[in-house]
Amino acid sequence: MLTHLDQVWHAIDPVRLKKNLIEMIDIYSPSGKEEDIQLFLEEQLLTTGTKVRRQIVEEERFNLIATMGSAPPDLYLVGHVDTVPAWDIDEYAAVEEWGVIRGLGSADMKGGCAAMVEAWMALATLPETQRPSLGLLLVVGEEENGDGSARFLEECCPRSVIIGEPTALLPAFDHYGYMEVTLITQGRRIHSSLPELGHNAIESMLRVLLQIERSPAFRQQAAKLVYSIREMSSSRAGFVVPDRCEAMIDLHLSPDLSPVTVRTIIEKTLEQARSSIKGLDLEVVFDFEAGGYQLAPEDNTISILEEVYPRLNLPLNLVPFRSHSDGNLFFQAGSKPLILGPGSLETAHTADEQTSFAEVEAAARIYAALALG
Repeated sequence: MLTHLDQVWHAIDPVRLKKNLIEMIDIYSPSGKEEDIQLFLEEQLLTTGTKVRRQIVEEERFNLIATMGSAPPDLYLVGHVDTVPAWDIDEYAAVEEWGVIRGLGSADMKGGCAAMVEAWMALATLPETQRPSLGLLLVVGEEENGDGSARFLEECCPRSVIIGEPTALLPAFDHYGYMEVTLITQGRRIHSSLPELGHNAIESMLRVLLQIERSPAFRQQAAKLVYSIREMSSSRAGFVVPDRCEAMIDLHLSPDLSPVTVRTIIEKTLEQARSSIKGLDLEVVFDFEAGGYQLAPEDNTISILEEVYPRLNLPLNLVPFRSHSDGNLFFQAGSKPLILGPGSLETAHTADEQTSFAEVEAAARIYAALALG
């Protein structure tokens, strides 16, 4: 007689899964404009006969929450439906070639969302008395400020969540922290033919950024602190020496490195810059920070993964998740987040974003197994 897992795996439909994933990628859903994809996913979920409701985040923006089982869910599958803006508005749609699906959001994280929805539809084929107590949460706004997950956590904080961010199906129980820092330098505007009479805010900014990169403290923390200059802009006023420059830097922190420690390092480094860079007028704003976390995997979860991964011919290696995600919010609220999904960060947010369909299908089977576990 088939086990529940075998029944659910048999109910997973690769044709339906691929069709839904391609349609999801074809629906343009940058942060703030998620309504169309939520309407599409709501229609899919309503066919299962499970409870589905909208949770309003703001006008024309809502999360989708589905539940099954006889008790309030301790476990939620969580995915975000928004993407970063398209690199080329004419070329964001899905393209399939040799088992690889390319397109905006294919890895981050419409592949994970499609796999979760397929797992949900397969689990819903079980008789009601055999369905696990499980939730499915499809949120908006993750790529901007996490307002979708923050809204959900105002009402509910499940014991555990599985978040389908791209990890190449490698389970991540540890998660990096994240900080955003804005630096602003002021200068003196003058005609560009007379730079010696002004003060170039861009040159000041470049010297500050080099000093940060070369700081002994940053070098000592190199294995734990990932530093990236994300944006830099200056005042544009014609043929003049710029009098203002603004740079945003991203910092990804290993789970055992706290934002407080990094903030202290940055403040000391910038203090040294003020004393060593002539005429420097510098302002620093710590825009956002979230600490990382380290979770001890539960025996039951590990047992399920150790059983399922060989059946899917997948390696089982635990890795930390190196980016920022809603996992930080769930952890801070008291949940235990496991980050696990198809695709990889290497192509996410790029014009070559992609995921293999085999990974998406395998993810649906893994999610189903963990839900039944």
